Amino acid sequence: MKAIVHEGKPGMNGLSLRDMEEIQPSAGEVRVKLKTAGMNHRDLFVLHRHKPADPPLIVGSDGAGIVDAVGEGVTNVEVGDEVIINPGLGWEKNSDAPPPGFEIVGLPFHGTFAEYIVVPAENAVLKPKFLIWEEAGVLSLAALTAYRALFTRGKVTPQTTLLLPGVGSGVITFILQFAKAVGATVYVTSRSEEKRRQAIALGADKAIDSNDDWNEALEGEKVDLVIESVGAATFNKSIAQLHPGGTIVTFGASAGDEIKLDLRNFFYGQFNLLGSTMGSAEEFQEMLHFIEKHRIKPVIDQIFPLSKYEEAFQRLEDAEQFGKIGFLID
Repeated sequence: MKAIVHEGKPGMNGLSLRDMEEIQPSAGEVRVKLKTAGMNHRDLFVLHRHKPADPPLIVGSDGAGIVDAVGEGVTNVEVGDEVIINPGLGWEKNSDAPPPGFEIVGLPFHGTFAEYIVVPAENAVLKPKFLIWEEAGVLSLAALTAYRALFTRGKVTPQTTLLLPGVGSGVITFILQFAKAVGATVYVTSRSEEKRRQAIALGADKAIDSNDDWNEALEGEKVDLVIESVGAATFNKSIAQLHPGGTIVTFGASAGDEIKLDLRNFFYGQFNLLGSTMGSAEEFQEMLHFIEKHRIKPVIDQIFPLSKYEEAFQRLEDAEQFGKIGFLID
């Protein structure tokens, strides 16, 4: 089978489109003939976490397709079912944090940028019928991350005023859509005028140039909740926009992992800092019910054939996208 594989060299230099051997599902597993797959920033990190001396790895965490083989004991799906992949492995029930042994499809196990994938049967979930293949294939990781960050951790309500620095990523565009679906007020920031325009079209109440004075742009208004994925470049500006007792939820650090924090300002402000990553299988089902209820579809930036993987990875690396980048496999 054709697959986008990382091996031998760090970063994008280790990527190639090559043949990999098809495998059969064991007991409790299913094989899915993938039709579409979706990219995430995690795919860029994997290219460095997966070492040159490691065995070849099929990259990718998101995908959708048709079950074409099932292992012994599988009852939740059958051959011919249209499914999406829940990329979270080993996190079944809602909990404060992932259990020991939690992993994500695409490292250390083979991922979705291929013609086929074998996963535990519980990770093949029936595809929402209102989504076309391109939408279903880019949904899971970003939408699940967004759902947990916004609802489980952020406790958003219709009365919440929310700030989203760095709009444009798949997760942040989902958070914007989810928050507006429940009636929250949402402000976003971006250096890109085009991304700010797209965010307003998607429902944002205000879009701020990231280089501007945020306090001035918001006319002194403070917010209840900030969901941070940028990191060092914006973190302290985000804190400055919180009202006393406000909350920051962070799930990413695309502009740097380490920050300098004024602790006195932080504890005088009675602020809350919460981490979040991915979500449980229960939250995955909750997320699917939510998007079906509100008829929310992923914002798609571009869809590439597997053969254009270099262009797709470069677009993600350059942060040019607004919404999700995907692959059409079938």
